[in-house]
Amino acid sequence: CYVCGERGATIRCRQKGCKRSFHFPCGSEDGCVCQFTGKYRSFCRDHRPQQTVEVQQDEETSCLICLEPVEEKLSYYTMVCPACLHAWFHRGCIQKQALRSGLFTFQCPQCKDTKKFLPEMSFMGIRIPIREPAWEAEGAFDELYERHNQCNASRCLCPGGREQAEEAGPWHILLCSSCAAMGTHRRCSALRATTELWECDDCAGLGTGKRA
Repeated sequence: CYVCGERGATIRCRQKGCKRSFHFPCGSEDGCVCQFTGKYRSFCRDHRPQQTVEVQQDEETSCLICLEPVEEKLSYYTMVCPACLHAWFHRGCIQKQALRSGLFTFQCPQCKDTKKFLPEMSFMGIRIPIREPAWEAEGAFDELYERHNQCNASRCLCPGGREQAEEAGPWHILLCSSCAAMGTHRRCSALRATTELWECDDCAGLGTGKRA
């Protein structure tokens, strides 16, 4: 490894004539670039790809992700969106966002472009995993897929409690036809057995809930 001098360096710079090899962790510390797409090429610090867009920073430009200052020009550690030319970010910050977002939701954090942004980030060595975003796997939106199943009447009359729900009869729970976030047993709101639509007070106005 040209960085640490130890054996076992299996990554070689693909620049013609360059004989440098390096370990992946060593290369990352030294500013080498490994592309995780196409031919999966790797380059040492001296031959790594550079962003070629012509852009000038505004005064006191900050990383759009961490809000800390960035370098005054494009470099290995400071990058810019090739589409809008206004979104600046640290390499480490955009790499973390790519790992969390995955290929299907990764985009410029400012202009939301993907057509130019994704190829450029891949070319510059940002690893974009082909998977759903991490927050989907973490179950961040699980509650949105759960059906409300509780009686929210001011006084619940059901012997089994607010969460008892039957397929039919007085203890069948109707959900608000507008928000679906509130429910009531038929008997708790004095609803007829034929009532199919009901609105909670928040949606229909206090004391004016619809019954049909």
